[in-house]
Amino acid sequence: MPIIVSQSGKNAQKVEQSKFEQEDHLQQYIYDNPESIPLYDIKEDVRLLILVREFGTQSGPIDALGVDADGTIYLVETKLYKNSDKRLVVAQVLDYGASLWKNGSNFNEFSNSIDRASQKFFKMSANDKIKEYFGFEDAELEMFWNNVRENLNDGGFKFVVLMDKLHKRLKDLIVFLNQNSQFDIYAVELEYYKHDQFEITIPKLFGAEVKKDIAVSSSGASARKSWTLESFWEDAKNRLSSEELGTIKKLYEFAKESSDDITLGTGSASGSLNPKYDNVCHRSFYTIFSDGRVAINIGYLNDQAQAERFYDILISKLDLDVLKGTDRSNLTHFYPRMQIDEVIKNSDKFIEVLKEFINSEK
Repeated sequence: MPIIVSQSGKNAQKVEQSKFEQEDHLQQYIYDNPESIPLYDIKEDVRLLILVREFGTQSGPIDALGVDADGTIYLVETKLYKNSDKRLVVAQVLDYGASLWKNGSNFNEFSNSIDRASQKFFKMSANDKIKEYFGFEDAELEMFWNNVRENLNDGGFKFVVLMDKLHKRLKDLIVFLNQNSQFDIYAVELEYYKHDQFEITIPKLFGAEVKKDIAVSSSGASARKSWTLESFWEDAKNRLSSEELGTIKKLYEFAKESSDDITLGTGSASGSLNPKYDNVCHRSFYTIFSDGRVAINIGYLNDQAQAERFYDILISKLDLDVLKGTDRSNLTHFYPRMQIDEVIKNSDKFIEVLKEFINSEK
């Protein structure tokens, strides 16, 4: 469909719709102009930062991986209408999401990939880019990464299929999935025009209204949540056996006695307790989840030297596979997690580790 452009109401000209000749051109366009994806139709005032193009998974590369200020992860797949496999695009992006989720326990590898991409394309670290883009302070950055980590572990993704032209069957499929599943999947049709030195895009989003209707009666699976101690322990009781519950209560009692403050996370799938120690660092270097897992946030420590001191104590006392073979030069991006069975097995030793490290930093 053509559009009419004029200058000060005169010299009107008809401009025909242009084409993205290659999918790579479409990918680069949204990488440079993430606001062309109309997420404001999903959530008011949302801003999308595209962090990585061609983000690798075991199922293949995701065309673009982005985040918003809440730590929501967006997987964007681009296709041109002329592409013969355009009908497979939904299955493709879901397959990438499944692969990313399956391997999501290795948050260290995930965050390192993002940081390398940020260094390459933005010429700054991922932390610096995120702080600059969203205007975060350090405490907000910590909460952001906590949310990203939980969304990665829980598969809390939003899927976006972006094309220069959508066919009706794809629109119907998007509506069907959003109406009958827990997926948040959207389609964007991007009309593109060029006139002299100007580029004009008209984005149209499909699938948002279904999720808005559902949200009236129940919160979406990926919505952030305000946790209290009461709701944390209620969730833990519903999830855990008596032995598992007793183990994380023991860790909580230690944290309550030893820390200066304990904050609660905003995860959608599970609650989190984040003990903070003023003499160590201003962020939580370990996190207790209501599903029984424990995150060891080595990457939140102040610097490489402090991270190495904590790591040395960890490996001297804990026999955890997730700690073995770690690249010591990259500990500032290391966030290993203990699963519930490992927490039960190592809880007493882990408390010993925490005591030794906290005392060594005084």
